[in-house]
Amino acid sequence: MREKELRLALVCYGGISLAVYMHGISKEIWRLARASEAFLSGSTPANGSQGVYRALLEEIQDDTGLRLRVLVDIIAGASAGGLNGVFLAQAIATGQSLEPLTQLWLDSADVEALIDDDAAPQSRLSKAWAMPLAWMAAGRGAGQVDESVDPETRDEVKRKLSHFVRSRWFEPPFGGARFTGLILDALDAMAVGPKGPRLLPVGQPLDLFVTVTDFRGHPERLQLHSPAEVMETEHRLVVPFSDHGVPCETLADPAELAFAGRATSSFPGAFPPFTVGELDAVLTTRKADWPGRAAFLKRVLPRQFAANVADNAVLIDGSVLANAPFRPAIDALRERPARREIDRRFIYIDPSPGMKIHFGKTAMDKPSFFQTILGAVSELPRQQPIRDNLEAIAGRSDRIERMRSIIVAIRGEVEHQVESLFGYTLFLDSPTEARLASWRRRAQNAAATKAGYGYAAYGHLKIAGVIEDVTALLYHAGGEPGPGRWDRIRGHIAAAVAARGFDAIGLAFSGGASKETIAFLRSYDLAFRIRRLRLLGRRLTEIEAENDAGSEAADLGGMRDAIYESLAAYLDLKRTETHAHLQREVRSLRGDAGPLLDRLGASLGLTRLDSETDARLATAFANLPKDTRRPILLTYLGFPFFDVATLPLLQGEGSDEFDPIKVDRIAPDDAKSIRSGGAEASLKGIRFNKFGAFFSRAYRENDYLWGRLHGAERMIDIIVSTLPDKMRLKPGRVAFVKHAAFKAILDEEEPKLTAVPGLIETLRREIG
Repeated sequence: MREKELRLALVCYGGISLAVYMHGISKEIWRLARASEAFLSGSTPANGSQGVYRALLEEIQDDTGLRLRVLVDIIAGASAGGLNGVFLAQAIATGQSLEPLTQLWLDSADVEALIDDDAAPQSRLSKAWAMPLAWMAAGRGAGQVDESVDPETRDEVKRKLSHFVRSRWFEPPFGGARFTGLILDALDAMAVGPKGPRLLPVGQPLDLFVTVTDFRGHPERLQLHSPAEVMETEHRLVVPFSDHGVPCETLADPAELAFAGRATSSFPGAFPPFTVGELDAVLTTRKADWPGRAAFLKRVLPRQFAANVADNAVLIDGSVLANAPFRPAIDALRERPARREIDRRFIYIDPSPGMKIHFGKTAMDKPSFFQTILGAVSELPRQQPIRDNLEAIAGRSDRIERMRSIIVAIRGEVEHQVESLFGYTLFLDSPTEARLASWRRRAQNAAATKAGYGYAAYGHLKIAGVIEDVTALLYHAGGEPGPGRWDRIRGHIAAAVAARGFDAIGLAFSGGASKETIAFLRSYDLAFRIRRLRLLGRRLTEIEAENDAGSEAADLGGMRDAIYESLAAYLDLKRTETHAHLQREVRSLRGDAGPLLDRLGASLGLTRLDSETDARLATAFANLPKDTRRPILLTYLGFPFFDVATLPLLQGEGSDEFDPIKVDRIAPDDAKSIRSGGAEASLKGIRFNKFGAFFSRAYRENDYLWGRLHGAERMIDIIVSTLPDKMRLKPGRVAFVKHAAFKAILDEEEPKLTAVPGLIETLRREIG
């Protein structure tokens, strides 16, 4: 059985009241992850859309021979997307359920539940004169509001809109402490609700990144030529969380998750800025402890903590400067374990693509003085296209494809060089651990000789890469963030490498080998081993695709297991906790880094792992038929030749999941099976400049339901798109699966969503 992982990195946009719609989407993603875990573990099938997803995975396995696992291991979010990301990450890491959140969203995401007690109007006559001004600001009169609001919800929306606009002016109407309490209530509800298994395999980390805007900013040092150093004010913050691949009761202390959720979603003007003091006061009222407070603040607000002003930091909505947080998600690709073939997807959730704020009657009207200011400080930064992010991902994927093309182009020559070196009798010998090690060293020396003086440049690149990798391992083990700390560690390591003669590249690679340099690479060049096994895994996948089926396809299972089991062991060495015992030495590093380098070498233990890998691969090679063993063994021994040609193309990415990344979007515009027309045709929360769902429970139920339906459709599309070209479902099956998922969702939600009975009936007719 061929195995594959569909790994999802989610990037969740802001959307104000469309957070309810995004909850529906995240709930379907969570249900798919649960269905995948149940499929792999063989547990009892679940009902609803989760059962449909599991049946789809079983059908794919039965019809194509592909055993697919779906994992969500990276989540990055801003504003409403950040808040939803916190809850989804908690559910994936702990096995907790998202079901208790739905009722909280429908009940509490309401203007009357969010308005601060001190801000609420004291009577029905308070600021009654403000209503016409509110209609004018929205660009419509009261009659036009009647036309834009559904008749069955018109009275409710009018009453709550009146309540909202007559609340406290020139101060945010929504209560910050109240919002913080609601987030803590939601986390408590998840904690006491039903619980299942963790939705990632052990060793596979779940990383969450929540963007926040530091209103006052914090100083950051920048290195220049002249002057040598300048100070700039940085306002972007990313609050990271990780379970490091270890099962846990909670991804982080609930206070810390509430910190991130409250700070990232404090929409300017609606919610007051977030401060640590607000959270402290709420925790005191709830009689809740926060034992890791100091360590958390030191980690997420290092500059403020060092200056003893972390309690006074003013944090506002994360989408002000980073509404599409692709960068932290891209950076998180490092340290990803790999135990089977991977299809990596970046999925960004945009609840209202292309929606812009329009103050005039038409988009062509010239904005007024105040409209220009509001657009500049609020809307324009949020609507900035993600072209830069997509181009970065595309550039990375292009380099990977270019590297693969080069490998294919030179494969014939490399195989010829290996066969010339060893002779054709190589494939008649039974590989053993000792023979593999000897053959590998011989091929390495031959690659150096054949490459000539070009090998010296390759050697310089390898040494520089190892220094960077060692710096990264020690930096994360030390646990003290900041670019200055990174530079100091790298400087000490580079000095130690030079002092010990490990960087004698000319001597080592232009002729006779330097024993010191070779010993250094054998002890620290982790990336070289990972690149070799990844190349071997890709070659195995190509051979599997070339085989039609039958005995040879079954014989490759042992080799696949040997490759990915070995790869996982090397990748585990990149995890921060593996070298946590070096923290004290890293933090006290001042002079000679040689002793610390020795300790890291012992912690890596690459010589031992190399021996275990050789034994594992030797057994797998011996069990292959000779005609299949030949191309795989040629790739393994030819790796030094391939690496010389392709390492410059990797640009520091050789240790990552080294496969092209595909980008998918989940948005109303992309889910057209039920109804076309995008957000305008389906969502209510887009009204009143995306505050609409705060004014009506019916609007929230509508958007939540559409979120589930759109999420189901897009996740089915993404699952099917991961199938290779030669593995396709029978005609009409995808539409049938979507239809089944839609009906399952409506059946499940009909008794619960009492405010939109007409919608359920309408959708059943549209679905057919």
